[in-house]
Amino acid sequence: METSKNIKKKIETTFDVLDTINDVNVSPFFKDKTLQRLYAEKEEVTTAGFGWFTPKLQLATLICILIINVFGIYQMTKTEYDSNITEFAKLYELSGNQQPSLFN
Repeated sequence: METSKNIKKKIETTFDVLDTINDVNVSPFFKDKTLQRLYAEKEEVTTAGFGWFTPKLQLATLICILIINVFGIYQMTKTEYDSNITEFAKLYELSGNQQPSLFN
């Protein structure tokens, strides 16, 4: 029985504390200042997405891609490429002189 009295007493003291709570006076511009700071931080975070990809890096990337493409085209136009392909086709009997198939 004493434990139920102790619990009731604790509950009553808890509710008594709620009566002592008062309104807090805040500056009328506090909300505006806080919202401005929040929005300013959000804008800074979103703009930092591709900050490392500067125009100098873009130009270097473009030059590298162009060099790789020119080198690839040069290698494709060599006559050795055609001779290697024909040699490969003869080795594995993939030449066009085969007998026609039913599926062709």
